[in-house]
Amino acid sequence: MVTAPERLLLRLEWKVVRRLDGRLQGAHRTAHRGSGIDFTGLRAYTAGDDARHIDWNVTARLDEPHLRVFTEDRELTVWLVLDRSASMAAGRPGRGKHDVLAELALVLARLFGRGGNRVGALLFDAGVLRVVPPGTSRRHALRIGAELVRTAEARGATTTDLAEMLDAAGRLARRRALVVVLSDFIGDGDWERSLQRLARRHEVVALRITDTADDVLPEAGLIVVEDAETGEQLVVDSADPLLRVRFRAAVDARDARLTAGMRRAGVPVHRIDTDRDLAEALVEVVARTRDRAP
Repeated sequence: MVTAPERLLLRLEWKVVRRLDGRLQGAHRTAHRGSGIDFTGLRAYTAGDDARHIDWNVTARLDEPHLRVFTEDRELTVWLVLDRSASMAAGRPGRGKHDVLAELALVLARLFGRGGNRVGALLFDAGVLRVVPPGTSRRHALRIGAELVRTAEARGATTTDLAEMLDAAGRLARRRALVVVLSDFIGDGDWERSLQRLARRHEVVALRITDTADDVLPEAGLIVVEDAETGEQLVVDSADPLLRVRFRAAVDARDARLTAGMRRAGVPVHRIDTDRDLAEALVEVVARTRDRAP
């Protein structure tokens, strides 16, 4: 019997992964470099080189310092930090933020895994943490998909502590890794300090998943507004000009705080709207990463 995650992955492999295959492989340039394990040759020593790599036997024979050269180990450990909080349920049926998050998680797990990298996942909701240890196979991507289904069925109704989510990622990723945070970044907690701590040890990329419902107040007269995190409801007049101005100001202030916090932490943030084509959005993320790379 074909499971829901497998049906989704089959569709994504056909519609997204095939379009991206070859375009994204090797596109991620990490700031963290290693010496690798494969010896490829020798070259003359120049000022600033790491003296630990000097081949003293060759140096003695040639009477000139020479270094051993190794191929760089490009394999990564990638951690997907997946926000499964109540606010991620916003959006139209079948294309809400949690749907886009699931698609992104499966595509990224499949793409990184096909490149030989190990991909793990941390699923976080209201203090409940589920972990999928790093792996590489297609079956492993499906395991992440199965956990996404489980967390969707068990979603809580309290506000998300973003700081706790990021701190959990820091405790989990003990070795230097690429950490991709998928969230709408709607929640509580002093997340900026936690993000800075995480970014000091790892390379961190934020994919901010957004929906029109987050930013636009429909002009429809009296409506019931519900806080997706707490369930609190309020009746408002959406046609009230003052209310609309205040709502827009609050959205702009929220976005400004997020942008400033990400910049101070040195973390690139990419906006992924629920109405965007997923392949196009990921190609744009890679293009911006290349432009940002030194």
